Amino acid sequence: MKRVGAHVSVQGGVENAPINAHEIGAKAFALFTKNQRQWHAKPFTAKNIDAFCRNMERCGYSSAHVLPHDSYLVNLGNPDADKRKKSLGAFIDELRRCRQLGLHMLNTHPGNHMNLASEEQCLELIADSINRALDQTEGVTVVLENTAGQGSSLGYRFEHLATLISKVEDKQRIGVCFDTCHAFAAGYDIRNTQSYRATMNEFERTVGFRWLKGMHLNDAKAGLGSRIDRHRSIGQGTIGNGAFKSIMRDRRLDELPLILETEDESLWPEEIELLYRFEGSRRSRSI
Repeated sequence: MKRVGAHVSVQGGVENAPINAHEIGAKAFALFTKNQRQWHAKPFTAKNIDAFCRNMERCGYSSAHVLPHDSYLVNLGNPDADKRKKSLGAFIDELRRCRQLGLHMLNTHPGNHMNLASEEQCLELIADSINRALDQTEGVTVVLENTAGQGSSLGYRFEHLATLISKVEDKQRIGVCFDTCHAFAAGYDIRNTQSYRATMNEFERTVGFRWLKGMHLNDAKAGLGSRIDRHRSIGQGTIGNGAFKSIMRDRRLDELPLILETEDESLWPEEIELLYRFEGSRRSRSI
């Protein structure tokens, strides 16, 4: 079964996220456990946690279908030691907040070298930060998101993700999220069945589907290999519907959270319905 959803609001309290997801017809969802543009957040109260768990059950969501995202401020690969320490502290706090809510994954962008270190040095710093975070927490898997490669961000090559997985000590608590817009902007073509198959074969060879924990379904504003991270609504960008038809017919992606982060939230119910129409009856083990 495909689990399509969106990154929903937590306005009014984190406990509202499952309700907001249910109202748009989502079978999965993403959320921020705190304000994504602030370092600190008030701790959850027992009331917040209890209400979140009740709403999860009432709306029929499992933690396996929820992919929280960490703060955009976190940079686990920052070459500046003090700034990296601050990011690590914030990241550990977010892992613990997920644990409090009974959630088992936390999605993060790997990190940026800020033009102060080489890619190889930055990957070492990211891996070290993840290992430190996992040592100080429990029960939550770190899910690394591929990036568009804008600026100095790493994760735009499948090899970056594979390297990080190889360096993480606790292999039970590491995984990957595949973002369609980011992959396309980084140069991985997925626009039709043939190019989708080729890219996913490369992903399998380089990273491995066993590490895939979820996807972000986003069309793109810029072209193939542009390294520009700009999302568009499904079918309205440079990727087009072909990629999303392939995704919805690929059985390897069943039961993974497939999350919309597209630009117009008002279109999410329509986009979810559209994606399920793409699934149709033509489902195969792999595309």
